[in-house]
Amino acid sequence: MHVLLDRRGLVVAAVATAELARRWLAEATCDVIIADVGLAVGLVGGPPVIAIASAGEADVGQGAIRAGAADCLVGIPNDDDLALALFRASRAGTHRRADGVRNEAGLDRLIGASAPMRALRATLERIAPHRSTVLVSGESGTGKELVARAIHELSPRAGRRFVAINCAAIPPALLESELFGHRRGSFTDAVRDKAGLFEDADGGTLFLDEIGELPLALQVKLLRAIQESEIRRVGDTVSIKVDVRLVAATLRDLAEDVKVGRFREDLFYRLNVLPVTVPPLRERPDDVPLLVDHFVRRHHAIHGPGAEFTEDAIAVMSRRPWPGNVRELENAVERTLVLAETPRIGAELVMESLRPARASAEPEELSIKKATRALEIDLIRRALVTTRGNRTSAARLLEISHRALLYKLKDYGLS
Repeated sequence: MHVLLDRRGLVVAAVATAELARRWLAEATCDVIIADVGLAVGLVGGPPVIAIASAGEADVGQGAIRAGAADCLVGIPNDDDLALALFRASRAGTHRRADGVRNEAGLDRLIGASAPMRALRATLERIAPHRSTVLVSGESGTGKELVARAIHELSPRAGRRFVAINCAAIPPALLESELFGHRRGSFTDAVRDKAGLFEDADGGTLFLDEIGELPLALQVKLLRAIQESEIRRVGDTVSIKVDVRLVAATLRDLAEDVKVGRFREDLFYRLNVLPVTVPPLRERPDDVPLLVDHFVRRHHAIHGPGAEFTEDAIAVMSRRPWPGNVRELENAVERTLVLAETPRIGAELVMESLRPARASAEPEELSIKKATRALEIDLIRRALVTTRGNRTSAARLLEISHRALLYKLKDYGLS
């Protein structure tokens, strides 16, 4: 299993006992725990836990899930099974805490000491205890999901699941089933009953990223789910009560979308009960040194000790407007660390790393055939990344047959 994880480029720490695991977790962080079913229950309460059971321990594995494990794999998992389990566990984002104990982890991830960031933290602390819906707005790369997680972790729901979905990443035909679930036989690939994300997040928080991309038909059903606190699976005739705190995010101007008919006015007001705006990085340049230090330490923790930025280099980075915000800064730090050939990274190397690529002198490509091919390759790659390489699931996302996907993979030389 270690080999499978390494093959996917994941950073793995292996310990022999539950006690050693708890000691390790007290000093470090991880996204998912994979443990023998006998140890899994004892590790529930932190990051999501995937239990591994033998064929004769299937019932024990189900008991582990009832006790709070995110998933259970029976037998020796293959690459696809393990990838799907990791995807489901990371999506569930189960982070628990003892009742009444304040969890500052969410705020700790919002790095910055500037006035805009202090105001943002104060706002989150005020709104987190309430059940009202939150609409997080801000430019791409500002950290809207981190804000949503902070709201969850500061709230009384922190002991339950935080479930996130990017509405723009799921084809419209599958999005309703993903949100509300479906009954067996309700459509071609519905071979069994499936719970949706609202049910997964029952008692916790559901984060809908890129809410502005939600189709109008689904906006009506989402509005009903918010108003009635109940959902109905696709193909079902019975409604299910759910207790979910909804946090939505968008980089679009939803008020403008309402004016032109792209977004329902009643849903907008239902979502915008507690508005939160995440400041762009250009409005808080004093936070750049703190962010650079954070990204450098994280890079060193993963790849080992390496180069450091000089004060002159950080000053150059602090003066940059960063149109891609924190995400662009993070990528720039990583790129510069990889390119560094000396232990000290100066201003010159930073400016070289940040210099845009030279424009090509070639004429603009206007071929529809080539553009279509490039688009298909990009969509296939994104679908395979989303499904962790599961081709059946990727074909479903792409809304093509499995055979058609295999043909395109061969035709385009993809693996």
